[in-house]
Amino acid sequence: MTALPGDPSLAYTPPAIDFLNTEIAFAHLSDAELRKTRWLFRLMNSPTLVRLGAPLMLWAAQYRLKWVEPIIRRTLFDQFVGGTTLLDCARNIERLARQDVLTILDYGAEGKETEADFNRTMNENIRAIDFAAQSSHIPVVSIKITGLARFGLLERIQHTRVLTRDELNEYRNVLKRVDAICYHAAQKGVSVFVDAEESWIQDTIDHLVWLMMKRYNRQRVVVYNTFQMYRTDRLQFLTESYDRSRREGFLLGAKLVRGAYLEKERQRAAQMGYPDPINPNKETVDDHYNTALRFCLDHIEHIAVCNASHNTQSVSVQIERMARKGIPPQHPHTLFSQLFGMSDNLTFNLARAGYRVAKYVPYGQVFEVIPYLIRRAQENTSVTGDISRELALVEKEYRRRKARRLRSGNAESQA
Repeated sequence: MTALPGDPSLAYTPPAIDFLNTEIAFAHLSDAELRKTRWLFRLMNSPTLVRLGAPLMLWAAQYRLKWVEPIIRRTLFDQFVGGTTLLDCARNIERLARQDVLTILDYGAEGKETEADFNRTMNENIRAIDFAAQSSHIPVVSIKITGLARFGLLERIQHTRVLTRDELNEYRNVLKRVDAICYHAAQKGVSVFVDAEESWIQDTIDHLVWLMMKRYNRQRVVVYNTFQMYRTDRLQFLTESYDRSRREGFLLGAKLVRGAYLEKERQRAAQMGYPDPINPNKETVDDHYNTALRFCLDHIEHIAVCNASHNTQSVSVQIERMARKGIPPQHPHTLFSQLFGMSDNLTFNLARAGYRVAKYVPYGQVFEVIPYLIRRAQENTSVTGDISRELALVEKEYRRRKARRLRSGNAESQA
């Protein structure tokens, strides 16, 4: 097993990074692209518009309304999705690479129900691994278990000890699909992020990921589990996962996120009468997240951590901890990550300062990725206020460029 420690004797003063530097954040966008982004975020900043638009998008996806497809493609899709296919993503991957930003590929299939669909998703993930292996800019492919297994089966496994013969056969097929993806990644030198999902299927997912980590994380971190730190139990689960990995002799892969199913989780807990699995407030979530991040960095020789956050404070926590522990900015066990089309102020300023940072780039046909696009659009009504923040940054850069053009025009008129 390979250990990659930091060296406290090499502690350093971290670089001063201005995450409000919009010139660096949006240098990759032309003036026309910036105007389009500004227009889109203004629309998304309307909770009423988003609330009405989400069911319309789902309806359009259900009935494959062709006239709706180009509208979505030119708006939300272009902003938040890398392309319809791997080759279609190549332009965006190369564009990110020119700014020293890596790519995490994510095939946007989820909520599938048939064995044929599951096998197609598996094959697409294997193609993504092959595609990533040909590029030094794509270290990771992200997968979603509900794209490879029936939700009802995952739920039944979590809540019952006895499966029917057909369910056992179905579960064996799930194991084969997940193992085929992880085996291929191990052979090709690529890593796999396994997304977290709803708490009532997450134990099943955790078990699947555990099997894969135990099998493939002996020499390097191939497989990462995702820890949703808005859950009350995940900080303890992270430390227990580390202890168990040490006992069983393999490296732990930990992708840290705050979480994406808050309203659904709380509503189900209230309806079914079990304790709310979500931390009571944002301050507690932030504390758990940052504590988990520090824990991973303090054990960097045995944990590879992805700080998948749009939170500036959590990014700063990692920068400061890495400096204190003497962990170099390009340490292979560290990675920052933000979603494609969001938090460019974090991504590109981190890259400019020399840190290992990636964009999470989903891809797929327009109607396949609509659930993902709806989640992105709905973030403006969440407690984090992501779209409002994004809009403020875009507006700042728009004004900066406008002022620069005015100065340039005045200088030319005086020449």
